Amino acid sequence: MGEWPGDLLAVTELEAAGWRPVPFQEFILKIAQRCNLACDYCYIYSSPDQSWRDRPVFMTPATVARAATRIGDHVTRHGLGRIRVVLHGGEPLLAGADRITAIAAELRAAVPDGVTVDLSLQTNAVLLDEPMLHALRAAGIRVGVSLDGDAIGNDRHRRYPDGRGSHAAAVRGLRLLSRDEHRDLFSGVLCVVDLRNDPVATYEALLEFRPPRIDLLLPHANWAQPPLGPDGYADWLMAVFDRWFDAPARETGVVLFEEIINLLLGGGSRCEQVGLSPAAFLVVDSDGSLQQTDSLKTTYPGAPETGLSVWANDLDDALRNPAVAARQIGVRALAATCLSCPVVQVCGGGHYAHRYTPGSGFRHPSVYCRDLSRLIGHIRGRLTSRLGGS
Repeated sequence: MGEWPGDLLAVTELEAAGWRPVPFQEFILKIAQRCNLACDYCYIYSSPDQSWRDRPVFMTPATVARAATRIGDHVTRHGLGRIRVVLHGGEPLLAGADRITAIAAELRAAVPDGVTVDLSLQTNAVLLDEPMLHALRAAGIRVGVSLDGDAIGNDRHRRYPDGRGSHAAAVRGLRLLSRDEHRDLFSGVLCVVDLRNDPVATYEALLEFRPPRIDLLLPHANWAQPPLGPDGYADWLMAVFDRWFDAPARETGVVLFEEIINLLLGGGSRCEQVGLSPAAFLVVDSDGSLQQTDSLKTTYPGAPETGLSVWANDLDDALRNPAVAARQIGVRALAATCLSCPVVQVCGGGHYAHRYTPGSGFRHPSVYCRDLSRLIGHIRGRLTSRLGGS
């Protein structure tokens, strides 16, 4: 049979039945292929897919120009009024301020007048300093930071290649970013959950920097490589939820919780972890290849590849790639057990990478299925109680 979707999902048949792809509205540019840290859970460097080794260390100006042209053409063709571009890596700040600001200018120049380009980058913050922040401000680039809580929690995984923890250096950068003169650049903090770290202490350590939002991520795992402590992630997340939900005043946004609440109230989703909204983002690697989300690197070598590139393909070609289409067709991409689940519209099958089973592919429930079900049930109960329902 082969692995789903592969050749098992016929996009032409979907289109004949009336399905139409959703245009890409977010683009992740891998402007730096290397990193100054060696996090042991990294979905690029510590995963089965090691394609980073054969790709350019930095995205060249020619590749940037070609990618920008393709993005501009896509925006024009689909009449988009706003797009988001995330400069990523590796560690994007390794590219240097001059290269980063040139990339920002190239991207904005490539889209039609009147189109808003929301530019951001995701960094480990150890290279953030005043000159870099001033350059990012001038280029209109917001900054998201990866940090796993306090020093003990963060340095379990987020270390330099020589084994030193990165917390102290990251905190120096974060303190600069969270100062009043730079706060408008601060887009939020991304934190990977570790069951060994106290949930509330982790949350409160992140709150010290007054982030506008916190993104709590489940560690990337699948049915071949299951997570540690099955069913413990719900308890961890519920503890943070209660601390967040019961605060007398709003302290920050927590993406996962807000998305679940929005879905419970009948809205759509905007993150990969839950919901059934079409995935409308595309990765451009440092060589110009067009790829799916990097998290797929944790499943098997070559999993994110589409076989397409900015050099040879229009971005609409990627929309019709079966693996991309599979993330836009909602419930039709889910396993039978998911379809009979009472929280399917909220869970959405969970993160796509977490559904993988070798030999049969991605048409399975998330390896975090029970955790997600319990978390959603808990949030539903708290929300119902708060709103005075039965």
